[in-house]
Amino acid sequence: MKIAYLTSVHPRTDTRVYEKMCKKMSKKNEVYLFCADGLGNEIKKNLSIYDFGKSNSRFERIWNKCNIIYDKSLKINADIYHLHDPELIRIGLKLIKKGKKVIFDSHEDVSQQILDKRYLDPISRFVISKCYSLYENFSLKKFNGIIAATPYIRNKLKKINSNIIDVCNYPTIPRTIGTNIKHSNNSNPINICYIGTISKTRGIINLIKSLELVQHNVVLNLAGYFSPKLLEKEAKCLVGWKKVKWHGFVNKHKFFKKTNNIIGMVNLLKTPNHINSLPTKMFEYMSHKIPVLASNIPLWKKIIKSDNCGITCNPEDPSDIAKKIDYLINNKILMTKFSKNGYRACVNKYNWEFEYKKLINFYKKIYEN
Repeated sequence: MKIAYLTSVHPRTDTRVYEKMCKKMSKKNEVYLFCADGLGNEIKKNLSIYDFGKSNSRFERIWNKCNIIYDKSLKINADIYHLHDPELIRIGLKLIKKGKKVIFDSHEDVSQQILDKRYLDPISRFVISKCYSLYENFSLKKFNGIIAATPYIRNKLKKINSNIIDVCNYPTIPRTIGTNIKHSNNSNPINICYIGTISKTRGIINLIKSLELVQHNVVLNLAGYFSPKLLEKEAKCLVGWKKVKWHGFVNKHKFFKKTNNIIGMVNLLKTPNHINSLPTKMFEYMSHKIPVLASNIPLWKKIIKSDNCGITCNPEDPSDIAKKIDYLINNKILMTKFSKNGYRACVNKYNWEFEYKKLINFYKKIYEN
């Protein structure tokens, strides 16, 4: 098949778009990635990357870049067009009018995600969220298929388009990995970690504040970019920052191997968009045999309890986060059990190989109809 992946928002390094889909799919198919990250065009065997440059404004990206991506992607005459951003829905409709087979990939529950946009006032968030829901209902029923990043999103969008599957962002299981929880009682600091987008809604402020209260000598290995950039300055002013080692953007597998963390933090706040999400980082920790300390969101509590791979805390309370960090550090045998159980769960169910097979079969179904 000739498959075109379209994104105006995600960089070519995006794990879901590039690593899990484009790169893997190009082993047996002719694959094109159309993006706008400013890193230039690139050809890799069966994978061709076309870049249309970074945008100077949100309007330029949504209007100009999307139009360019439509014009260029139409010329390759792909068998399947796989769209990854809500702002591309309108060009998806144009491709459908041209007789193309088009899939929309809903990474998030977008209407709920809009309610988390703190740069908008509450009334604007509510109005935009409702308008998007109406637009979604009108548009997505015309697509050849829908892919949802979680079962919750699948069930919600199934009311609009019945040809839908969930393809979850589960990790690729690392080839080599440590086997034991290792930490000593000497002066060496104990490593814990957080990897991903660094923002207030993802709990970074409360996490750093909790470091002031932890009884053990710990270091938080922090990996990712601050969003917005101004948050970096605020975080660095906190007393707990002295216990933070910020790595910036990193290769995940190398990061886990290098830092030897014994606790993986997933203390996202209980926002509308997080309540029914499946945090990728939680499963990445599990796949690297790192016990999880996650927010006490009901869905996450259920997963963690079922797989016996960690514990939960109140993400709004730095003192509770600190207590749970100390509790895990004091229970090495329990953490070793969590480590093995989490890894086993990823091998048996939470891994990309199973999701990739679902994706391939979905493509074939659409291609052949």
